[in-house]
Amino acid sequence: MDQLWHGLQWLFGAGQEAKDVDALQACFRAVLIYFFGWAILRIGGNRFLGQETAFDVVLGFVLGSVLSRAINGSSTLLMALAASALLVGVHHLLAWATFRSQTLGEIFKGRPRTLLHDGEVVTEEMRRHRITEGGLDETLRLNGRVDDRRKVKEARFERNGKISVVKKEGEPRIVEVRVEAGVQTVRIEIT
Repeated sequence: MDQLWHGLQWLFGAGQEAKDVDALQACFRAVLIYFFGWAILRIGGNRFLGQETAFDVVLGFVLGSVLSRAINGSSTLLMALAASALLVGVHHLLAWATFRSQTLGEIFKGRPRTLLHDGEVVTEEMRRHRITEGGLDETLRLNGRVDDRRKVKEARFERNGKISVVKKEGEPRIVEVRVEAGVQTVRIEIT
């Protein structure tokens, strides 16, 4: 059993300085880190991979940094694995807390901001988020399939940094079509 333990320690370069970890050990560390990262994300919930909020993006960067240090040997394997598990656990805990508390949700995730209301630009919000009117018009075309601001009920800068668009409901147009040979009338309502 002792030989197996020492063999594993050598294989993963446990206790070695970063300069002493060779390519084979780095490869074995990479495989171990890959499966460990996969496992903690499956256990802790991998919602952050969708990067819905700035908080999720930060976790992705920090987790990548911590795990990469375990691969290149600049951090001990055990320390990097423990820190990674803790980060995912804290993120999971904060996700739960922000679900339970609207105030915490606004602190960690922000809140949506209205940029356009009934076709009118909300200048202070546009300025706050540094969005130009040209940028807003582009988003209306891309996300809302709308080429005229007057056709927009609301455009919001969402918590994930994207702009959502809600079109105005138009008045239904009624078109009558008469059939040639008779008294039949077809009524079509277009909304």
